[in-house]
This record gives sequence, structure tokens and C-alpha cells, in this order.
Amino acid sequence: MEWGMANRMAQIIKADGHTLIMPVDHGYFQGPTKKLEQPRKTLEPIMPYSDALFITRGVLRSSVDPDKTKPIVLRVSGGTSVIGKDLANEGLTTSMEEAIRLNASAVGISIFVGSDYEKDSLLNLAKLADEGERYGIPVMAVTAVGKELEKRDARYLALASRIAAELGARVVKTYWCENFAKVITGCPVPIIMAGGPKVDTELQVFEFVYDGMQNGAIGVNLGRNIWQNPFPVAMIKGIRAIIHKNANPKQAQEIYDSEKGQSA
Repeated sequence: MEWGMANRMAQIIKADGHTLIMPVDHGYFQGPTKKLEQPRKTLEPIMPYSDALFITRGVLRSSVDPDKTKPIVLRVSGGTSVIGKDLANEGLTTSMEEAIRLNASAVGISIFVGSDYEKDSLLNLAKLADEGERYGIPVMAVTAVGKELEKRDARYLALASRIAAELGARVVKTYWCENFAKVITGCPVPIIMAGGPKVDTELQVFEFVYDGMQNGAIGVNLGRNIWQNPFPVAMIKGIRAIIHKNANPKQAQEIYDSEKGQSA
């Protein structure tokens, strides 16, 4: 790996080989998402505990101060919305030159394996990977499932993750699922967890994050599980302990409860 590519990867993935990326890119297809109506307000208290931000260029410019930021993974795909016909019909929205101007450490793109637009999204990834290699900027592929949440099983996610790696993604962001080890084993590049099943308690979030890390994920890219929590700082501190200190779910819960009490 050449120096520039390795240096940018090291900005995102810390010395212990793990990372906690904070995604706030949801508005590119959801609009003003709950608790993300004002991105700056959402980000400011939790950004110190993040290793990087996954963000669009518009929110980066408007809501993140250049002198108070983290390494940037720039969202560069889009073109659809939740009220449109098909979320899978994405294109590239941001050029690699723009990513360089914004000093991005990496770029991120969604792929929609199994959709009507599978070929388009995969060729978008391949094209972006070519440009990333040319400029030394890593590409993170996101195995998006659109509205078809039932696709979040090990067989599908292993397939999508492997294809992303084959086409040149340096990192893959995918969902946690039962039998997550199958997804990890079949993917030759690092995997970051995007989230998991809908759960009712903080402990259940800590449990699937811990399971994913134990099975070989290098970190998380969790947004709503953190900033939609009533105590986002307590939540991110608990998750960070699992990622970087090998805490177990019970220990993470204790951190959450302690921090929640201090902020109450």
C-alpha cells in the first residue's frame, strides 16, 4: 500500500486496528432525520469520542468547523430519496477532486446487490475505486439494503461484502447479523458494522457490537443508535469502550449508566 493510501487509512483506523466512525449522512435521502434536524447541535457533544465522521459535503461545510473536526469519510453517492420510487437508483454525487478539496481521508458509496440497479451501483463502486487508487484515497463500500430490511442475513451480507471487496473497496460497511462470522470470513478487507436489528435496550446494542468485534469487525459506523439515544454521550462512551478497550456488554452498560447519571 502506497504512503498516501496507508496514511489516510491510518487516520480512520487507529493504532489498535479499530475505529468508531460517526455517520451523520442520513439526510441525503431522509431529509431532516429525527435528532439530526440540526447536525451541528447533534455532533458537538459526541464528536470528541468519534474517530471519524461519515458525512456529506453540504453538512460538512455548514455544520463542522474546520479547526474542530475529525478525519472525514465523505459520502459521495446519492440522488434518491425516501419518497422516491427506488432507493437503489443512486449515482455518484461528488467528485474525487471535491473530496481532495475537502481534505477527505476516505470516500463512501452505497451498493445495492440484488436490486434492479445492482449493475449500476457496482459499476459506480468500480469507477470510484479506480479514482481512489489514482489519488490515494480509500473507498468505503456500504452494503445498503434500501427498504428491504429482510435482506440483512449472513448469506446476503457475505455475498455483498465480498463483491464490494472484489471491486476494489478498501473497507466495507455492512450490518451485523446472526452468524456474523460468515460475513467476516468471506471478506478479505476490513469490515465495519453499520448497525444491527432493531432493539429495545442499550444492552442489546452493546451485545451485538461486542459480538461483531469478537468475530472480527474492526469497528462500528453507528448513528441512530447513538444520537437518537436520550443520553448520546453516555451511549458513545459505552460503545467506545467495547471498540477500543475490549469491554464486554455488561461493562459498557455500567459506563452508560454512570455517564447517564452524571448528565441527568
